[in-house]
Amino acid sequence: MSDSTSGAGRPRPSGSANSGPGSSASRREARERALELAYEAELRQATVDEILATLLVSPEYFAIELLRAAEAERGKADGLIEQYAKGWSLARMAVVDRLVMRLAVAEMLSLSTPTGVILSEAVELVGRYSTDESSRFVNGVLAAIARDVR
Repeated sequence: MSDSTSGAGRPRPSGSANSGPGSSASRREARERALELAYEAELRQATVDEILATLLVSPEYFAIELLRAAEAERGKADGLIEQYAKGWSLARMAVVDRLVMRLAVAEMLSLSTPTGVILSEAVELVGRYSTDESSRFVNGVLAAIARDVR
């Protein structure tokens, strides 16, 4: 993706929903980048646009799309996560687990990605950045949410 911006200082999308022209980043890499930026936003208590404005190089368009969807759907996603994570409040969950689930639920609600892909990618992310127990927990919560919203 090019590093041009729109008049509002936001990175301007270019190319397909997967990536910008000439880009070799996969959706898997874009999801990982979205998680990194969501983590930064969470720690800094910043909006997506505030985080994006600090970057020298814009992330892949799909990463931006996921971040914006997660920000727009945060209330609904958090409600669904708490509803299906029996006995767990959002505050009690590991930050990475919570953020991965927010991104995944937003993707379920806002994008046409197949459910199996969303679940698989989410489990892989928490498996890489959290614990084995987190993988099972996140898979169970997201599978239950998917049955409800898809």
